[in-house]
Amino acid sequence: MGNGMTRRSFVKGAFGVTAWMTLGASAGYSYWESGDLEVHNLNVPIRGLPKGFEGMKIAFLTDFHRGGFISQEYVQMSVKMALSLQPELILLGGDFVDHDPQLIAPVMDALGELRAPLGVYAVQGNRDIKANRFLTSTELARQGIIEITNKGAWLDRDGSRLYLAGFDDATIGQPDISAALAGATPDCVTLALTHSPALVDRIRDPRIKLVCCGHTHGGQINLPLIGRPIIPKGCEMYPVGLIPTLNGNVFVSAGVGVAYAPVRFRCPPEVSLLTLIAA
Repeated sequence: MGNGMTRRSFVKGAFGVTAWMTLGASAGYSYWESGDLEVHNLNVPIRGLPKGFEGMKIAFLTDFHRGGFISQEYVQMSVKMALSLQPELILLGGDFVDHDPQLIAPVMDALGELRAPLGVYAVQGNRDIKANRFLTSTELARQGIIEITNKGAWLDRDGSRLYLAGFDDATIGQPDISAALAGATPDCVTLALTHSPALVDRIRDPRIKLVCCGHTHGGQINLPLIGRPIIPKGCEMYPVGLIPTLNGNVFVSAGVGVAYAPVRFRCPPEVSLLTLIAA
């Protein structure tokens, strides 16, 4: 080959160009996927599910991370998507803002559009606690969203009752499992909501048949053969999706937004639609 280029150097150079093109294409796709919000439909079997709750649809949204890489318009899009599913219950898993307390009120303005026959319930995430826990509680209440951090509530549908318990964030909060279950009856079926699945192994109450969590974002990156290398400490056993436990199931959402970088790969953001079915 001319100009002093050997066959070896040509092959090496061509390989390098190909590698960079592949890397660039992957990076572009990862950035695109980070905004490709989709609906995750899932049937969730519940042992002992009261007959009146058979087929109940729950929209679960978590980890908005408004600010940083997530715009107000994107949050509004997730709200419209959730409402289009016509859920009977809406659960919000926290991390409403990335870090800026000035964005708490605006993001709650968007979430205040959420409506469901059985109500809209929320807990706070570690980012909310850091940003301003009191203000987050105030803004949730202003929008008519019921905060159940270390509290519980009864849900009534078609002559049946179900208990909903909310636990504080396990990362930097103060979860009080006993307080959240104080209103539950000895034999009731309970659904639970908490931000981080790091709390799951501390929840031993057999009445709890489903725990809904976020926090992990599914790692945001899901590499072939390697898997999900970026899962928060303490959550390794519950990275994403529906995971069976001794008492029931844990559902970990991949989340609506992103943290640290606007990148997702084979792990798209989601609005989760959970349909309860008898186990």
